[in-house]
Parts: sequence; C-alpha cells; structure tokens
Amino acid sequence: MGKLKYALIAILLIGISLLVSSGDALFDGSSTSSTAENSIENPGSGIPSSLVENPPPYVDEEIGSELTTTELVEEVAPAVVSIVTEKITHGMFLQPIPQKGAGTGVIISPEGYIVTNNHVVEDANKITVTLSDGRTFEGVKVASDPQTDLAVVQIEGSGFPYLHLLGNPLEQLNELDPVVAVGNALALPGGPTWTAGVVSNLGRSIQLPNGVVLYDLIQTDAAINPGNSGGPLVNMAGQIVGINVAIAAEAENIGFAISTNTVIPVIKSLIEEGQVVRPWLGVSMLTITPTIKYQYNLSVDKGVLIVEVSNGSPASKAGLKPGDVVTGIGEQEVNTAEEIRLAIQAHQVGDEVEIVYFRGSEQKTTNATLRETPS
Repeated sequence: MGKLKYALIAILLIGISLLVSSGDALFDGSSTSSTAENSIENPGSGIPSSLVENPPPYVDEEIGSELTTTELVEEVAPAVVSIVTEKITHGMFLQPIPQKGAGTGVIISPEGYIVTNNHVVEDANKITVTLSDGRTFEGVKVASDPQTDLAVVQIEGSGFPYLHLLGNPLEQLNELDPVVAVGNALALPGGPTWTAGVVSNLGRSIQLPNGVVLYDLIQTDAAINPGNSGGPLVNMAGQIVGINVAIAAEAENIGFAISTNTVIPVIKSLIEEGQVVRPWLGVSMLTITPTIKYQYNLSVDKGVLIVEVSNGSPASKAGLKPGDVVTGIGEQEVNTAEEIRLAIQAHQVGDEVEIVYFRGSEQKTTNATLRETPS
C-alpha cells in the first residue's frame, strides 16, 4: 500500500527541556520528495523469513478468546510501563542542560524485556522504568533499530508480568475490529491511559523526517496522545497487535501503530543478536504511474524506475543505472517499490538475486549479490 502523506504527523514523545520541548516533533510530509516517497533505501523491517520460522515464546499464532473490559484491564495494565529518560543537551554557550522525556513501553517476557520506540530512548543517559504497581527500575538500553523506530530495554529481575504479541495481525485482523491503545499519555500520574477504537486500515506506510519509511502500520481511530509512544495497541484478547508510534496531527482520529508483523522479527533479532542485519541492494526507486512514465519518457507502462544507485552498492556492481526499470526479482514479477522491498528482504545477506529490467526498450537481466545495509 502506498505511503500516506499528511501536512503534519506528530511523533508521540513528550520532551521536557529548559529550552524547548522535543514533544510534537513533526513528520512534514510536504517536504518529502517524490523519490523518497517510494524509496526502498530504508527497507522496513527487512528481516529474512528464516528468523521467524520458530516464533519466540512471547508470540501467539492465533487470536485468543475475547475478554471483558474488566478482564482486559487486569490482564494488560501490569505489563504496561512508564519510561522517563534523561539526556544532556547543550545551550548556545555549550553549557550542559538536562532534558527529560517520557514515553511508554510494554513488557514481553518474565525476564523484563520491554518493547518501546527508538525515539523514546534514543541518546538517553538514564532510563527510568515505572511499573503500574509503583515499582521503579533503572533500565538498560539493550538495542535499538532506528529504521523501524523500535527498541528493547531490559530491567533487572524475573517473574515480571508480560503480554504476548499476535503473529501476523495484518492477515488476522480486519477493518473495524475493536482495539485499545494503552500508554503513558501526557505523563499523567496514576497509571496508563486507555482509549478504545477500531482498526481503520491495515498495511499503511508513513515517512519520518530522517527519510526512514515505516511500513506495515495499523491505522486506528483509538485516541493516541503525546506520551503514548512505545505503548501497545491490543485486541480484545489482550494481545499486542502493534506499538503506538504516530498521529496525524491536523486530522481527527488518525493514529498509527507498528504492526507486530514488523515488531516480532525486529525484537527477536535485537534480543538475540543485539542488532538487525538487513540485505541491501542500494537503490532508490519510483513505482511507475502514468505521470512517472510521461515525466521520464519511459517505454514501459509498469515496473519500478531506478532513480538513484548508491556508489559501490550491489546494484552498482550489477551494472544497474538510474533510468532502468526493474520488472522482476528472480522469477517474481514486481510492479511497485513495495514489492521489490519485500522481495529483497525475503533474502539474506550474501544471496545472489537475478534482476530483470528494461534499459530503454531493451529487456536485460543481471545478478546482484546482496550486502548488509550500511549503518
């Protein structure tokens, strides 16, 4: 599905500073170039399917039994945590200035692993985690993945209450299914805030100011507010279906959560490997539309136009050039940049892939050996 562009999309982190609040940081869709709009340079989760063949214990394959609202609160609340961060910024005279921020996390294992957004804990010097029962822990930032805006923080101890993540919610959920957003909204004391709504759409994409595109998002009308970042979006069985990440600030009731389609493999990789390793082709592309065909004077009606090729990338070594139109990866026909992203991420670093493309009106074939995505 195409990436949504809004005049204003707000990230959900509250920031408190002596100079300026870092809350309501903006995703300015109006500044996005057409190249970036369909770029696969930042390839979403990018996790090979082999990493999720054996799902971890915190994953449910099927939707559980529906709970009453009372049961839902009792099940979910103990696993939702408040996250307060401290970092040091510098003023105009380079004097150190402490800055605080607040967000949300959710515990996914009895060993105290917590899922949150990367932007909640990024560059933090200190992370304080408070459970719903009032217990406070110092968090250790285990690992983060800026390309999906996900992070794992662990607290010391065992026997923590935790929630399960639902596997493949984009296939198991439907529009208008009820969901509940839970989080540390506005950093209000007294426990998390609960808002009910429905699934508004599935598989949305949005672009962050740094050019990173978030894929496979769940759109919801459940009210999401600053401070909800990193909190869970749960179904009526109390299973996590997404991690709250953003809202359309100038719209009504349009919020987004990173679906567990992305969360599960990324978090598994962060916990087990400390990083996410992605295969990389090294191109930026545009899905061909009638307008793109006319603008670039193309000889083909469908496919994906290469706009930019990174120097020294697998694509460059394979002889691909700006202006080429890719129509196939291996035996798979591709007509959109999203299809190429999915085709590439289904492989592993070191795999050789066959690429079918047109240069002008001539069809050609080449092979590219995928590399690890540069940091």
